Amino acid sequence: MKNYTLIICLLLSVSIGAQNNNMETFIDSLMNRMTLEEKLGQLNLSSGVGNLPVISEGEGKIEFIKKGLIGASGGYNSLKASVEESRMGIPVITGRDIIHGYKTTFPIPLAMSCMWDVESIEKMARISAIEASCDGINWTYSPMVDISRDPRWGRVAEGAGEDVYLGSKIAEAYVKGYQGNDLSAENTILACVKHFALYGASEAGRDYNTVDMSKISMFQDYLPTYKAAFDAGAATAMTSFNVIDMVPATGNKWLMTDLLRDQWGFNGFVVTDFTAINEMMHHGLGDLETVAVKALKAGVDMDMVGQSYIGTLSQSLKEGKVSEDEIDLACQRVLEAKYKLGLFNKPFQYHDKKRAKKVLLCDEHQDYARELSAKSCVLLKNNNNILPLKNEGTIAVIGPLANTKIDMLGTWAATRDTEPIITILEGIQNAASKQTKVLYAEGSFFTEHPYLLNINSKSNGEITIDPKESEAKLKKAIETANRSDVIVAVLGEPRKWSGEAASRSDISIPACQKRLLQELLNTGKPVVLVLSNGRPLTLTWENDNVDAILETWHAGVQAGNGIADVLFGAYNPSGKITMTFPRNVGQIPIYYNHKKTGRPIDHNHKFTSKYLDVPNEPLFPFGYGLSYTSFNYSDITLSKNTLEGDDKLIASVEITNSGKVDGEEIVQLYINDPKASVSRSVKELKGFNKVSLAAGETKTVSFTITPEELKFFNSELVYDWEPGEFNIYIGTNSSEVNSASIVWNK
Repeated sequence: MKNYTLIICLLLSVSIGAQNNNMETFIDSLMNRMTLEEKLGQLNLSSGVGNLPVISEGEGKIEFIKKGLIGASGGYNSLKASVEESRMGIPVITGRDIIHGYKTTFPIPLAMSCMWDVESIEKMARISAIEASCDGINWTYSPMVDISRDPRWGRVAEGAGEDVYLGSKIAEAYVKGYQGNDLSAENTILACVKHFALYGASEAGRDYNTVDMSKISMFQDYLPTYKAAFDAGAATAMTSFNVIDMVPATGNKWLMTDLLRDQWGFNGFVVTDFTAINEMMHHGLGDLETVAVKALKAGVDMDMVGQSYIGTLSQSLKEGKVSEDEIDLACQRVLEAKYKLGLFNKPFQYHDKKRAKKVLLCDEHQDYARELSAKSCVLLKNNNNILPLKNEGTIAVIGPLANTKIDMLGTWAATRDTEPIITILEGIQNAASKQTKVLYAEGSFFTEHPYLLNINSKSNGEITIDPKESEAKLKKAIETANRSDVIVAVLGEPRKWSGEAASRSDISIPACQKRLLQELLNTGKPVVLVLSNGRPLTLTWENDNVDAILETWHAGVQAGNGIADVLFGAYNPSGKITMTFPRNVGQIPIYYNHKKTGRPIDHNHKFTSKYLDVPNEPLFPFGYGLSYTSFNYSDITLSKNTLEGDDKLIASVEITNSGKVDGEEIVQLYINDPKASVSRSVKELKGFNKVSLAAGETKTVSFTITPEELKFFNSELVYDWEPGEFNIYIGTNSSEVNSASIVWNK
């Protein structure tokens, strides 16, 4: 306890002045009294591999904390030992993957991006911080801002889709929500921007795989989301596993120092991803001591799990491979983050049982989770207005995802108590009137594919499916369907099929689920396909055959209630997809803002850019989503047709709700530069506006366009705009737009 008291006295003795000066004085004094091993300890995020003896979550870890050899770790006992029993009394920092809520789990990030509502996402992140911060957590490994154009990659579930403009707005919202206006407040936590950088472009959509791209693609289409998060004040960054210019990100000085710190001005600390330093050995960059030196010199401050820093840098210092100044700088950055969190002043403020009892899974947070579950839904098809469902008659709810609680949470969910989770079946039952009968049958397993069943199995024996059990499930489903007026088929992916280490080469609905769907269609009853999944799926056959498709994603703790609100019309769906849905995996990578080809598709000529077996166009384009009403767009009205220099252009359309119910429409602005010094995308998102319209109402939606929206990175990586002609597009999605042209001179 005396060490803790010493720290407090030291903090209080610092002369009053600017906060940064106070911090610098305090940390300088602290580091002057630290040994080399204690400094290296601050760079060590604990776990159980590396050059130290295996550290468990029990006494072993605590002993290392007491010796000052761990700077980041979880749990009250770890914090107590660091503050009260280590020589310097430096508190450990506690990080965790708070990705889409803490105990109150919200829809997966990909789902929430489909709201196109940055204010709602910021509020979600604020709630996440409020809950996590009272349960011992003061650092989240979020947001994941990787842009990805490949839905085979499981981690698309954690991101905001394929577009860098929308992704940048969302990245900023996450950071502001987590960190608030005062990091030392009891209910704010450090954000950690990941995975820096380019991880979403992993080849073949396979996790931990390599990345290779041009510098223009980096700066134009991938890096801006990270920069937006850092510009918003993100306190920490996490390295990615992939190479950049053939150098692993974790050892890439150009990325971590030249770009991140020198060009972008980032002054927080950088942590590796799990054992990323050690994994540079597999990339062929040398032994553990060599790659640890490379990471430190690149500008990486904290080693997650690998223990390479604390295990090798003492020897590297003796051999002159690193300098004490380089170690001190990394230690300083970690200590600065702890200072900003207020850990030296109030180290136990993040362990507050009284506050936890009040806020964890409270009614207010659950109500908001329900709201976002509904807002995240995307209506992909609705023939003959089969939706919303009539709240009468008999509804058969059928499918392996209809009544599974844990799978509603999706990837990286902190909630482990399944009791609060509302399944889709439960949500429909809750919303059903007294005149409505709800039936249920599971119908099928998630999959009967032997490889998929066993790829991550920890059991000693092979997992197999009993054909008799499979047939029994199907038979019961058919019997149940025949007793209904309408069928709600709930199909897709369990939570473990998306997220980290969950890449899929076949992103269709598994064969046994598709067989179930075919049998349901054979009954002749109307079928609504409700999808629960973590990525875009290939749905060509489903789209051709079912009456309606509602994409609900993995919708969180209140999934069932929010989805039922949409199914019965209590909420009119307004979501629009932020990743293109391909017709089949052969189209991947597929994305809206592709470059032009010198031989565009022409079905009258053989030698043009096309497939022989499928159209070039996706099944559902970026920005697509239907409503229970309809919206009509007028032609675009421009304030000017010719502009000069720093002029501002106002582009407007009139939107009319031509249907019979109130609704919300996400109006999207795209711009194309048809004649430039480098090949430009066919169109790029540059603005959006979510507008509410009563039935029959008309509103004018306007966008202000400046030269900033015209800028791009040229061959010299100069970010600027070039005078000439520009095409302006405004519409309901990236494919259905009205257009106008302008000339903008410098």
